[in-house]
Amino acid sequence: MPAPPILWLVLAAVLLLSVLVGADTDGLLLIAGVAALLLTLVAVLVPVVPPLAQVLLFGALVGAAYAWMRRWSAGRQARVIPASTRAELAEVISPFDAQGEGRVRWQGQSWAALNLAPDEILQPGTQVTVMGREGTRLQVLPRQDSLPD
Repeated sequence: MPAPPILWLVLAAVLLLSVLVGADTDGLLLIAGVAALLLTLVAVLVPVVPPLAQVLLFGALVGAAYAWMRRWSAGRQARVIPASTRAELAEVISPFDAQGEGRVRWQGQSWAALNLAPDEILQPGTQVTVMGREGTRLQVLPRQDSLPD
């Protein structure tokens, strides 16, 4: 005997309500709630699907959606600072040491920075070009004269 659609609907309601109260930290409950809603439709439209097949379909939907979401969010984590003529320039506010580490002012804030050309000395007041970011540390190069002001 197929599982009644009301079971899937109740499961979906419980899962989605738990998302609303903040119990979902990684999106799994939201995915499971949406999958349970889809299974409600399957149970209504195709009432002859056995309960074991419904449970397997539910597990497959949740697993596939969660894997896709993790992969998608991992790709979004590696963000690059958007290039612009003004935002990519920073000013050295403390001298860089022998390891190429120092501090710059970028977009009005003080940032730890790594000089990607450590053989070139960067003194306070020097303008540098922001090439990227690694966590909370900017990667900078000495400014070339060909860049716009």
